[in-house]
Amino acid sequence: MTKPTGFAAYLAVTAAYWAFMLTDGALRMLVLLHFHTLGFSPVQLAYLFVIYEIAGVITNLCAGWLAARFGLASTLYAGLALQLVAMLALTQLDPSWGITVSVIFVMCVQGLSGVAKDLAKMSSKSAVKTLAPSGEGALFKWVAILTGSKNAVKGLGFLLGAALLGTLGFQGAILGMVAALALVFIVVVLRMPSGLPTGLKGAKFSSVMATNSAVNWLSLARVFLFGARDVWFVVGIPIYFYSVWSDGTEDGNKATFFLIGTFMAIWTIFYGFVQAYAPKILSRLPVQSASGLAFVLALVPLILSGFIVADVSSLTPILIFGLLTFGALFALNSALHSYLILRFTTAERVTMDVGFYYMANATGRLVGTVLSGLSYQIGGLAFCLFCAACMLIISALVARRLPATHL
Repeated sequence: MTKPTGFAAYLAVTAAYWAFMLTDGALRMLVLLHFHTLGFSPVQLAYLFVIYEIAGVITNLCAGWLAARFGLASTLYAGLALQLVAMLALTQLDPSWGITVSVIFVMCVQGLSGVAKDLAKMSSKSAVKTLAPSGEGALFKWVAILTGSKNAVKGLGFLLGAALLGTLGFQGAILGMVAALALVFIVVVLRMPSGLPTGLKGAKFSSVMATNSAVNWLSLARVFLFGARDVWFVVGIPIYFYSVWSDGTEDGNKATFFLIGTFMAIWTIFYGFVQAYAPKILSRLPVQSASGLAFVLALVPLILSGFIVADVSSLTPILIFGLLTFGALFALNSALHSYLILRFTTAERVTMDVGFYYMANATGRLVGTVLSGLSYQIGGLAFCLFCAACMLIISALVARRLPATHL
């Protein structure tokens, strides 16, 4: 396989990924807030995203082979198209349906969206390995820019989803996003430059499992890293802030939607910016290993959990500051992982190993999503954060098995 040098292809892939993640973030916030106002419990809200995460696990296992077989452009286009189908299906939700039917329907639609998201993610991340120049530090820089900007855009999606729900309503918001993503999809398909791998007919599905021990240990550390984020991020913190800020009136609910969406957006955008500058930041830090960074990160949710249990005054500002600190440290951890997977793999196995790695990523999100609803229902936000700290300690211990790698 020859290594393409198409910077134009990198820009096109990045633009398509941005458009996808904008709608993905908005859709998650729309679903979460809309169904919370309909009376869904934290556990039921978590269920809405379970198949989304399960679909991610299965999709990533298959996506690496699909990209190796049919090419990265094909899997990217498939991801965009499936997201359009999922959003259109969600507009068919009938308010007269009972809670059980509504939950099952939304779970299935979210599952389709999960397939779409991970096809697009795997395609975009794998493209960096084949498109990045070979200069020293170039790979880390390119993957950090793609991943960081993606998360910043997803943060804008959280804000967009909350704002659209408060202004256009559930169906109007989704239809608006469908129109915008369809336009991007058409432009990308028509204008995609050459440079992406086109696929090999001899690619075997049996090759999807990672054979590199470093990839396996990194993937396991990734499970607990992302589980630690989603255990408070998916259900815990939005429902906690809703309980603190909402006054129960219709206007109050709309204002609360906007406040929650703003916080989620700011957190994710800030996380994305830190991630984009991770190569420069990490080069100046005394702790540069995946293990050491995870241990440092674990201190933040542990301390915040203690503050909640102690019922300190001015708790909400403390939580906001603490979670932003978590976001910055988490961004460095995540950026280092994203670089290491591309460092540990080869050009010949990149789609397979990246797909396996993001299967682990989706597994972590699945575990975190389920635990987010359960832990909040058992012990509130304090227990969500305590679970996050425990998962980060496990991630740090696993990461100690990784080979020493210079940035």
